[in-house]
Amino acid sequence: MRLAELAWPDVAERAAAGAILAVPVGATEQHGPHLPLGTDTDIAVALCERLAGTRPDVLVAPPVAYGSSGEHAGFAGTLSIGQAATELLLVELGRSATETFERVLFVSAHGGNAEPVARAVARLRAESRDVSAFEPRWRGEPHAGRPETALQLVLRPGAVRMDRAAAGDQRPLPELLPLLRDGGVRAVTETGVLGDPSAATAGEGLELLEELTAALLAHVGAWHPAA
Repeated sequence: MRLAELAWPDVAERAAAGAILAVPVGATEQHGPHLPLGTDTDIAVALCERLAGTRPDVLVAPPVAYGSSGEHAGFAGTLSIGQAATELLLVELGRSATETFERVLFVSAHGGNAEPVARAVARLRAESRDVSAFEPRWRGEPHAGRPETALQLVLRPGAVRMDRAAAGDQRPLPELLPLLRDGGVRAVTETGVLGDPSAATAGEGLELLEELTAALLAHVGAWHPAA
C-alpha cells in the first residue's frame, strides 16, 4: 500500500487501474512535554494506511512532515515552513502526482495547515485536477490534550510520556483564539498543552481512531465510490 516501497512499473500498473494517491500531511511541532513532535504526522499516516487497508485502490505516499506551525514558535523542536511554502509545496506535489494518478487525496492532521491546504486544493481543482482534502476533527481539547494523547497511546505508545502529562490552558478554543493569533501558543501555556491529557487512555484513543477512519472512508466514498 506504500508508494515508496514500489518500483515504477508497479506504480504505473496501479495508477492505470484507477488508484488514488493518499498523501499524509502533518507537521513537526511541539505537542507538550509528553508527546512526540511528529504527532500530527503519525495521525495522518495512520488514517491513510487505514484507508488503504479498506480500499485496495489506495496507495499511501510518503508523508509531508512539515507545515505551517508558526503558532508553536518558542518551543524547542518546532519546525515551520509557513503558510505560503506549505501551499506551494502541496500545489507542486499535486501537479506532479496527477501526472501519474487521476485522483489525489490530502489527509491533513494539523489544524494550522487548514488554510494553505484549502488554497492548494482550490488551485489544483481550478487546473482541472481531481484533488480532495480530508481533515480529521474531534470534539474537545484541540492540541496535545486528551484526544491526541489517547490517539498516540494507540499509535505510538512507547513514545508517550504519561509521567510528564500535565494540564495546560483549558479555556474553550473560541476564548483562546484571539490570544493565540496575537502571541501563539506560548502566550497562553508554558507546557504547550491546550487541555488536560492526564486521563487519556488507549481505549478512548482506539474509539476515536475508529470514528476518524469512518469519517475518512465516508469522505472518500462520496468523492469516489469504490468499484
